[in-house]
Formats: sequence, C-alpha cells, structure tokens
Amino acid sequence: MRTAPLPSDEAARLLDLARYDILDTPAEQAFDRITRLAARLLDVPMAILNFVDEGRHWGKATTGIPAYELPRADSPCAWTILQDTPLLVPDLSLDTRFQDLPAVQQGCRMYAGAPLSTPRGQHIGTLCVVDVTPRTLSESDLQVLQDLADVAMSELELRRHTEELERQVDAQTRHMAELQRDLVHAQTLEAITTFAEVSAAPEQLAQRAAELLGPAVAADWAGLVTVRCGRREVRQVHRRSDLPAELDRLEQSIEQGPRSVTATSADGRRSLYVDRYPEHPDALPVAVEAGVQAGAWIPLGTWDQGGATLIVLRAGAEARRSPWRENDRALLEAAGRSVRAAIDRHETLQAATQASRQDALTGTGNRRALEDDLAAQEPGLPLTLALMDLDGFKALNDRAGHAEGDRALRLFAGNLRSAFAAEGQLYRLGGDEFVLLLPGTPPAEELRARIDLAGQQVGQTLGCPLGVSVGTATTQHDGHGDLLALADTRMYADKRRRKA
Repeated sequence: MRTAPLPSDEAARLLDLARYDILDTPAEQAFDRITRLAARLLDVPMAILNFVDEGRHWGKATTGIPAYELPRADSPCAWTILQDTPLLVPDLSLDTRFQDLPAVQQGCRMYAGAPLSTPRGQHIGTLCVVDVTPRTLSESDLQVLQDLADVAMSELELRRHTEELERQVDAQTRHMAELQRDLVHAQTLEAITTFAEVSAAPEQLAQRAAELLGPAVAADWAGLVTVRCGRREVRQVHRRSDLPAELDRLEQSIEQGPRSVTATSADGRRSLYVDRYPEHPDALPVAVEAGVQAGAWIPLGTWDQGGATLIVLRAGAEARRSPWRENDRALLEAAGRSVRAAIDRHETLQAATQASRQDALTGTGNRRALEDDLAAQEPGLPLTLALMDLDGFKALNDRAGHAEGDRALRLFAGNLRSAFAAEGQLYRLGGDEFVLLLPGTPPAEELRARIDLAGQQVGQTLGCPLGVSVGTATTQHDGHGDLLALADTRMYADKRRRKA
C-alpha cells in the first residue's frame, strides 16, 4: 500500500477547511439527503460525505454505514483530493494503492469519489460511493457524483454565510442595544435636569454616583471634592456607621491640608487607584491614623465655575480585603465617563429630540410633534386645527415624478409658513397632508382664502393645477375632544364637494 502524498498547498487547504467549522459537528439533514441521493442515483449500498483533516478522514453524512472516521492514510479519499475530477477505482483489491486498506479487507471493492472544491480552489473533502462488488461507472454517473459534490459544497457555503450573517446580526443587535442604553441614559439625565438648572445637573449626578459607588465597591467613605482656585471643598455622601471617630476629621484635613493625593489628582483626567495608601508620599496622616488602607480618585471634569471635581473613595483594612479589583476599577471608570459625558449627552439628546419632531422633507413639525403639542395645550384656551390635503398631488407625482412632488410639498409648506408664521404651528402628517394649529378662532373664510392662496402659488410655480381640501375643528365650537379626527372627517367631506 502506498500512502497518498500531501497536496502542494496543504497548509492553505487546511485553513480553507477550518473556515467552514464543520469538523465534529452533529448530523444535518441537508447533507444526509445528499448521501441518500448519491446511493440511490448510482445504485450503490454506501455513500459518504467526508472531510479530510490533517491526519484523519471524518464522515459528516453517511448512507449504508454508521458514522465513522479513520486515519487519513487508510482512506482512498486522500488520493481523491489530489485531483480536480472524480476518482474511479473499479476494484480496490487490484490497485496497489488500496489493496491493503482495512476497508478492502472488510469487503469493499468499487470506489468512486468526487472532490469538494471550495471557491478558493481547495479540495477539503469528497463525496464518495462504495460497492462490495467490482464494477465501473459511466461518465454520466461520475458527472452525477460530481454534481452532488458541488451541491454539498453549495450547502457548505450557505451554512458558512448563514453563520456569518448570524454573527453580524448579533453584533448589530448588541450595537443597537448599546445605542438604546445610551438613549435611556440621556433620557435619565434629561429628567434630572428638569429639577434644577443645567449647570446644577452634573453636581446632582455626581452626588448620586458617589452615593451608589461607595457601597458598591465596599468603600468606608465616599465624597465629592471640588478644587477651585487652589481651595478644596469636600462633601461627604457615604460613610460606614461603625467607622472610628478619627475619620470625621478627614473632610477638614482634605480641605486644609497643603498637600494630598486629592490635590495632586484634581487637575488630571485619569483615575488614580492606590492600593497601599499609608505608603503613598502624599498620604494624609489623619487618614492613615483612621485606618485608611486604599483610595480611589475619579476625576469628573471642570464645570461652569471652573472647579475640578472628583469622586474620592477610601477603604480600610476591614472592608478592603484585597487591593482595588479589576471589576471595581471598571465600575469606577464607567461611572467617571458617564458623569464627564453628562453635558454632551444632554446636548445630543436635545438635538435628537428636535430631529425626531421634525419632518425631514419640509422642515415642518411631524405627527409626533403635533401629538406632543396637542397634549401640552392648556385646557380652556381656544384653539383651531386645520387639516389640509393637496388635490391633484397624485397626478403631479405620476406625471412629473416624485422629485417634482417633493418640490411641491416643500413649496406648499413654505407658503403656509410665510402666511401663518406669526400665528401658529405647521405640521406634515405624511404624504400630502398638513395641519395648522392656530390659537383662537380666526374667521373661517379668511383662513380658507389664505390656505387656497398658498396652494395656488404652488400650482403657478410648477405650472400645474393644485387645489387644497380643508377641514377645520375648534375647541370653541367642538369642545376639547379629538380635533384631528373631526377635522379629518370634514376635510374628506370638503374633498368630495370639490370633486363634485
């Protein structure tokens, strides 16, 4: 028996095989069907879809025999992967390459195998059929075998692409989740700023963060330290109740001490972690006497009054059984980043909120803005809602194209803004529907004339007839119910009258 030589590009072949992550995977119906088809179409008792690894032949799907693997040297498939076309051996027992193989000793005679060729041209395995009696296969039979091998390869490619797509979808899902969390954080910050001026919101967030971080990292003491014009202001936000009385003097010593770790950390933007506080050259004697063993300084940035603020945490021997752990540092770093980004996030939220309330095409308010503004109206105040729909807009779109239709919408919105800029708000609900929200109850005839003029101006500019169907509802005459629904009903009635 002669052992098959290795392909000249064996390393590249093995790398290509590894890309499919197929070795030692469970049975799959897609591949089992291929071996069943091969056995039936070629009228053989056994069919195997296998892959040739570095030192073994591993069967992914089998028909006629149980799943198995064998040494690469004992497999005829090791020879099949050396060529681009199917290998046919009518009688293995008469071929010196195979006559001593265990399979031949067990009664296998005819062998035919087609290589599994990757898009990169590597032969990573075979689809082979085996019979227990010597026989030959026709050229058409071998073509069927190769076609089925190509189907198996296509299935492999589909499997690989599907897994890659799933990984990409998972990554995208994680990314979207991160964005959603950022939005939630921004909304939380917005809620905080509603209770005080914007300049005070970072202080509130810093205090809340220190209150949460102290117990989370088992700190004995946590406080906010602001360094302003060389002067330090300290505010304690967390303290273990059973601490020694000496620690009560810690705030005063931080404020008045000429030199301390806090003072040297205030101007930086990097957090500082000290695991052996008594050995630090700038350690405060009162803190050492109080039993402080470790400390952390988390800079939060400089705010409007020019003071650099830090979260300072201290831990004694009882609470700090080990130096600052990685998860402690990760939590503190994340908290520091969150507070430092507070103002930026607030501005980002404001921009996002404004964008979410604006129609991208016309620059008017959108449906969300209308709903928000209607909900915010003070009960009892007179209000007029006019719902408008452009007549002839669909014909313009069909004749001149969507670009011209978009232009018509922008022109109409611009004309309405010019006509009612000092009086109310304009919204686009979608398509060619617009809403005017006006305080008070303007005369119906005058309101209709101004709206009609805005539509006529669009028609004159574009050289096409455009009309406007209008439905109005007012709180004075219709109460404070669903003005939009009522105006919609009246607008469609107006449209029917105009068509008639």
